[in-house]
Amino acid sequence: MFRKIALAIAFSPRMEALVAESKRLKDLFQAELVLIHVGEKSVVHEEKLHELLEKHGLFQDGVKTIWVEGKPAKKILQTCESENVDLLVAGALKSESLLNYYIGSIARKIIRNSKCSVLTLIEPLEKPTPFDKVVINGTEQEQTPLVIEKGLEWCKLDGAKQVFVVNEIKMYGLQMATAGEGGEGEISSTRRKLVAEEVAYVNNILKDLDKGDLKINIKVTCGKWAIELAKFAEDVKADLLVVGDEGKLGFLDRLFPHDLEEILNNLPCNLLILKK
Repeated sequence: MFRKIALAIAFSPRMEALVAESKRLKDLFQAELVLIHVGEKSVVHEEKLHELLEKHGLFQDGVKTIWVEGKPAKKILQTCESENVDLLVAGALKSESLLNYYIGSIARKIIRNSKCSVLTLIEPLEKPTPFDKVVINGTEQEQTPLVIEKGLEWCKLDGAKQVFVVNEIKMYGLQMATAGEGGEGEISSTRRKLVAEEVAYVNNILKDLDKGDLKINIKVTCGKWAIELAKFAEDVKADLLVVGDEGKLGFLDRLFPHDLEEILNNLPCNLLILKK
């Protein structure tokens, strides 16, 4: 699924946990690992990194370390592209009101412009565990079949115990308001029909996929999909939320919040953004 994984590192208190998580992913996908640090290369930093890599069994395990200077987001993205990275891993804090090195404008630039998939970890562990409870976005969009396929592929490899695919009833309020003119019977009938249609959309994608031993639950929500998706992930205490890329964003997206930013504003859990 991923042949080359990159970790954007900063010499922060969570650096060891991020290195340990990346080691787990490297082993899980049998991938190469590239470490990217934007900033000054010093003897102290080299020694600290050497110590961490040795501690986690990475020092002589084909790990490549790249030191570059410049604007963090730009240099990280350039390095990922030149190294043909499939998945970029970065740390993030749950709430954007608390800023750190890879959140805020840097995170947005990385997510918007990255040509590879991005995994943001809000709670990296020094002794990592698999993502047991995973929520996958099943809202009807161009990239949804790919998101579900790759999301399930991840879940199978990681041995997820619970998998939720969450779809949204489009224009729910308008459709129910129209149905309301026909009384309670029509309201109930319309609601059942709308739910059945969204479940059928997901099932139509799932029927051709290898689901292995996964237990997949299809859930249907109403309201703005990104907000409802994040709320659902938080309510079920998910370990990982899987969504797709929104594609090339225009000038207006820099002025007004778009769907992905609704999730980024207050991350409910670790977030995987899959790109083609």
